[in-house]
Amino acid sequence: MKLTVADIAAALSARAEGDTTLYVTGAAEPQAAGPDEIALAMSPKYAEALGSGRARAALLWEGADWRAMGLDAAVFVARPRLAMAGLTRAFDPGPGIAPGIHPSAVIDASAVLGPGAAVGPFVVIGPGVEIGSGARIGPHVSIGPGARIGTDALLHAGVRVAHGATIGDRFIAQPGAVVGSDGFSFVTEQKSGVEEIRETLGSRDQIRDQSWHRIHSLGGVEIGDDVEIGANATIDRGTIRATRIGRGTKLDNLVHVGHNVEVGEDCLLCGQVGIAGSARIGSRVVLGGQCGVSDNIFVGDDVIAGGATKIFTNVPAGRVVLGSPAVKMETHVEIQKALRRLPRLAAAVAALQKAVSKDGAKD
Repeated sequence: MKLTVADIAAALSARAEGDTTLYVTGAAEPQAAGPDEIALAMSPKYAEALGSGRARAALLWEGADWRAMGLDAAVFVARPRLAMAGLTRAFDPGPGIAPGIHPSAVIDASAVLGPGAAVGPFVVIGPGVEIGSGARIGPHVSIGPGARIGTDALLHAGVRVAHGATIGDRFIAQPGAVVGSDGFSFVTEQKSGVEEIRETLGSRDQIRDQSWHRIHSLGGVEIGDDVEIGANATIDRGTIRATRIGRGTKLDNLVHVGHNVEVGEDCLLCGQVGIAGSARIGSRVVLGGQCGVSDNIFVGDDVIAGGATKIFTNVPAGRVVLGSPAVKMETHVEIQKALRRLPRLAAAVAALQKAVSKDGAKD
């Protein structure tokens, strides 16, 4: 990839100064940047390292004196992470999926692929599938009967889309993602030990042999536009109604969304998040890595849950929670402070007990 400084400024909707015809082939940290790379020095603390590298152009903050830094050109950005989004998009060539359909792909005669589709080797596309224009489908992807995928989809190697799934435009699935696997639903002939414990919170009248019977998944999966799913993430199909993922939501690697779950728009579900069946997640919710959400509860709009939080009850809109079980973040901080004081408190109590015992013996 080879871009001019002017190209980069246009991609970022940013202002550039100096020799904007200068070509760069990539981006690098200031101390490692070569003469054909643009240095990422978007704050003064990073700009100090420019002298250790050989960059001729850099991304800088507004008001930076690029000439004093020995640069030939500069692009000025206000929000570094947003600039990173535009810069990396400009330089990303995408997966190497050749145009057209690879001869080893198996595509049912009733499947419909839009114009400009690129289908890699050993892809299997079932009957009745509909895929929009501009799709890029990597090797060893399988798409089940009746699935529908919108325009400009990108399915990396080994993605599995099960039968009947409905997916919007600009969908991205990283390697190994699975959309539409069966839900994990089983039942026993008599009330199970799990059901009993949930009702009594601990006590059991009788422990007996039990066998599990599958509840089959007749629902599908419905995914909105601009959704991205990480590597080895899994979305289970619904039991009767569909599992739903709202527009603009992003799932990290190894996220699991259980059957009948509804996730709103523009949510961010970080690595190893697990959402149990029939939970409902509002819009713009952020769940940090390894968060867990219990079944059949509701998490309101704009909730933020810190890493490893375990949510067992409903969370109102806008709340910031942390811990296991989840509590308000400020409450969790106070709890942790109190826990750190426990050893000193225990020592103080032991000293008091000893003093009281001595006084009692004198009496």
